[in-house]
Amino acid sequence: MISFNCDYMEGAHPLILERLAQINTQKISGYGLDEYCMRAKEKIRAACRRPQADVQFLVGGTQTNTIAIDAMLRHNEGVIAATSGHINVHEAGAIEACGHKVMAVPATLGKIDIDALENLLAASTAEFDAVGWEHYVVPRAVYASFPTEYGTLYTLEELRRLRSICDRYHLYLYVDGARMGYGLAAAEDVDLPQLAQLADVFYLGGTKMGALFGEAVVVCNPNISLSRGLIKQRGALLAKGWLLGVQFDILMTDGLYWELGRNAVRQAMKMRKTLVAKGWASYIDSPTNQQFFVIPNESVNRLKTQVGFDIIEAADANHTVVRLCTSWATTSAQIEELIDAIG
Repeated sequence: MISFNCDYMEGAHPLILERLAQINTQKISGYGLDEYCMRAKEKIRAACRRPQADVQFLVGGTQTNTIAIDAMLRHNEGVIAATSGHINVHEAGAIEACGHKVMAVPATLGKIDIDALENLLAASTAEFDAVGWEHYVVPRAVYASFPTEYGTLYTLEELRRLRSICDRYHLYLYVDGARMGYGLAAAEDVDLPQLAQLADVFYLGGTKMGALFGEAVVVCNPNISLSRGLIKQRGALLAKGWLLGVQFDILMTDGLYWELGRNAVRQAMKMRKTLVAKGWASYIDSPTNQQFFVIPNESVNRLKTQVGFDIIEAADANHTVVRLCTSWATTSAQIEELIDAIG
């Protein structure tokens, strides 16, 4: 059985495991106040070209989204997200559990419909002014995933337009980077320093990018405080915080984070090219490690005994949309095994 269900099924890059084994019995300061976390933070700031940015390490994506968004919002404020956005669909109401509403807007293949966003904000502002802002959930942040849940990418122009709208309506721009390494590897016109200039807060995913676990939150806007007190209150201040620092220290050394992203994208493009040549219909033109296909139902039933993949939805009575993911660890041999299984 070969699996392409998701991009966090493997453990961690060997260099991370090797380093953790080397220092395993050392006594290291807790709660992220150690040399490894400090060094990793400096490497991340340098990669972003934001020397004054605050960097905090958290354990997982839902925890990161919840704490980062909570830090940006007050009382009756909410966050706008695409209807397909992870915080709106797959995080069990974590944002709402913190007292903040997720305000969904239409999306196209995972990306916010920017015209719809602009129309919503214009109409809401007029209504709030007429009735009184205290009666409403007031939008204060925009959430965007890079890549999106469909593997698609915002262009630099689209990100700049989101930034402009956020500035006009006094909103924060927050970018979910759970798969940031794959997005940056595939992007034609967006790099990390550009993203760091446009976003108020974003994170570099580790869980899906070769770490055992962990996400690095980068706060670029000095008016936002992702305080250690808030992190502690939300149960996210890891006692053995050095485990996070070590992993990001390795990932940010000698371009490893970017090379792992490029590997996944290379393997995904090889997969797509070969499967389309074999007659599989591509469902979404995704340039990243998530690939979506429309295949006959009989193929689904035959393949699921040999290949792990995600079923997304029914395309019609006879066809199903499926997702196959490559990861930082996917090999050419695994792609060949997939191709052989398809026949």
